[in-house]
Order: sequence, then structure tokens, then C-alpha cells
Amino acid sequence: MISWRPESPYNELPPLPPKAEVESKRILKLTVEARASLASLDQAAAAMTNPQVLLNTIPLLEAQASSEVENIVTTTDDLFRHAQDETAADPATREALSYRTALLEGFKSVSDRGIVTSNTAMEVCSIIKKHRTDLRTGEGTFIGDPATRKAVYTPPRGRTVIEGKLAAWENFANAPSELDPLVRMALAHYQFEAIHPFDDGNGRTGRILNVLMLVSSGLLRQPVLHHSKYIIGRKTDYYDTLLAVTAEESWEDWVEYMLEAVRATSTSTLSKIGRLQTLQNDVKDWISTSISGAHIALLDVLFEQPYCRISNVMEQCHVSRPTATKWLKALVQNGVLHDMQVGREILFINWRFMDLLINDDPET
Repeated sequence: MISWRPESPYNELPPLPPKAEVESKRILKLTVEARASLASLDQAAAAMTNPQVLLNTIPLLEAQASSEVENIVTTTDDLFRHAQDETAADPATREALSYRTALLEGFKSVSDRGIVTSNTAMEVCSIIKKHRTDLRTGEGTFIGDPATRKAVYTPPRGRTVIEGKLAAWENFANAPSELDPLVRMALAHYQFEAIHPFDDGNGRTGRILNVLMLVSSGLLRQPVLHHSKYIIGRKTDYYDTLLAVTAEESWEDWVEYMLEAVRATSTSTLSKIGRLQTLQNDVKDWISTSISGAHIALLDVLFEQPYCRISNVMEQCHVSRPTATKWLKALVQNGVLHDMQVGREILFINWRFMDLLINDDPET
């Protein structure tokens, strides 16, 4: 019997793992497929000559999608334009850039510690919100319509209760288990969102923790899983399936949703890597034929960020401003780059790379 009512704090939220069977034959089959896709992505990312190409771009795409799930909307163009300097960025763009920073800092933390902890969650949320975040203490927290005050779900209430449930969540996330790591990640994500430990930023923090759990379990070597894009495309299903676990103990549908998110986004990102390598070879050829004496590091500069500044070429290629300017303008004249005046600065856009990042391969 489920002791839950939408308008009452769910202090009886059961600890994990659930009593219900979650690794049915259907789930195990989906797990194998998701694991295979994720392994292919991990291997392809690890084999890249310059891994910064993915580390500088995929976290930004993930930041945009995960922020959009929470109705914080910015454009990919704005994110990449302000990725190196957010001074002139609008508030939504700055908040999405904070998500990128939180993901990368969380990755460093988990790489050092080897586990995902309650402190990891607090550190990640604090970076997202740009202030020290503590556990929720408010009495009026609920999920639902703020205008009508009609609750769809009310998370556990009371600091001692929240601390206890978060400690149990941490133990489940790290204790030895016979559950597949992907299934465990799905279960832990539900539990974290159900605990809802912070006043704000729980959804974004939870989605970062998903990636960090896969890193800590050895399924990912770099934080290049862009699974929030799947969620934003199926946002209603995401929230409905989460709620169905609480209301109906519908664990299997929830785990299936998360496994498909991993499988689909791994496949999509793997396709991007293949097309990226083709584009890099094409640009390398254009550089060699259109710029006499160009430094090989120029290729890295053009792909570590879709937006390039003259100063980036000067610093990484160790050349003068006139030389860097000449190289970039030659690539504009050949159609490899587009240029754009922003204030007193000129930005050079690797527009084919930008298009590749934004758009999926229609075959995937």
C-alpha cells in the first residue's frame, strides 16, 4: 500500500532499492542495448586526437537542454558566443553556462573521489545557482501549479528527514549492487528528484549526477553523455513517468525511459563524432591549400570552440596578431569560416561545425 498524497510531504518515501522487480526481461534487453551504445560512445570519445573538442562542446549542449527542461531558455548560438566570456551574456545564458561549469567541476570531483556523494550534489547545485546551497528548510515547498497552489507532489519535509533520505540515497548510489549501473542510475535519479533536497536547481543537479554516476561506475571516461536533449524532446513523459513511480510504483516504465535516453543520445553523439572527424579532415585540407605556413594547432583552435577570436589563434599557435588575422581572414575568403563584428571584436565562426553540433544526423 502506497502511503502518499500529492498535497502531503512524502516523508514515508521508501529507500532504494524498490521491493518491486525492476530488471525484467524487457529491461535487461534494453539495458544491453543502452550499454552497447554507451560503450561505443565512450570508446569513440577516448580515441579522439583532441578530446577538448567534445569536452568544450557537449557539456554546453547538455547545459542548454537541461536548463530548457526547467524553462530557462537560451540559444546554442548565445552559449557558444559567450562560452569564453559571459560578461555580456543575458541571465538565461549565464545560468546555462553555470550548468556547464557545474558538470565539469562535478566530473573533476568524482574523478578524484571515485564516488558520488551528498556533498557532490551540494557542490554541483551551488555552482549552478552561483551561491552556497544548503538543504531545503522551507515549509511551503511543493511541485504543481503555483497560481492555484494545487500540488502534484510534495517532497519530504524537515531537515533531519531530508538528511536521512539523502544519506540513504548516497549509500545506494555507491554500495556494491547486483543491479546494472544504468538501472541503478535510473533508480537513483528518481529518488533524488523525489527527495528534492534543495529549494531550487534539483532537476539540473539530478541530471548532472546521472552523468557522474556513470563516470564513477566506469561506463564513461569523460562527461560526454548529452541525455537532456532526449528529455527536453519528451518533457511531458519525463514528468509523468517520474510521478507514476510515486503514485503507482511504475518502476519498469521509468527505467525504460531512462535507458532509452542513454541509448538514443549515445547513438546521436556517436554520429556527431563521425561527422566531426570528416569535417576536421576537410578543414585540414582547406588550411593546407589556402594558408601558406599555417600552424597545425590552428585546426585545434577552430574546433575547440565554434566561435574563435584572433587572440585564441595567437595564444595557441604562438603567432603575432597580423599573422593570426591573416590566417583567419583567408579562411573567411574561402568560405571555411564566417566572421561577425561584436563590439570592437571580430568573432570567426566555424559554421559547419556549429551546424553539426545543433543538428542531428537524420539517419539517427
